[in-house]
Amino acid sequence: MFIYRILFLRPTLNAKKVKKMVNFETLKSQKKEFGRNNFLEVARKKAITEDGENEFISVSRGYFLPDGTERFKKSLTIPDDEEIKKFVAQNILEL
Repeated sequence: MFIYRILFLRPTLNAKKVKKMVNFETLKSQKKEFGRNNFLEVARKKAITEDGENEFISVSRGYFLPDGTERFKKSLTIPDDEEIKKFVAQNILEL
C-alpha cells in the first residue's frame, strides 16, 4: 500500500489562494510489463481530503529507467461506479 500527497491550490472568490491537502492511498494495484521497458498499472486508489474520501480506479502507463526506477507518463482515472466500469471493460474487449 502506497500513500502520497499532492497539494492543490484552489482560488476562492476573493482571489486568495487556499491550500488543500490531498492524500492519495493505493489500496490495490496490478502491473503488466510490455515492450522493452514499459508497463501498465491498474490500481484502486483513495483520495483523502478534509472534506472526505473518494475511491477511484486509475489506469497508468509508465516506463522503467535504466536503474529500475518506475516513471509514470500518463494516467486515466475512472469513477468507482459499477455502470461506468462495465462500460469501459465491455468497450475495451469489443475494440
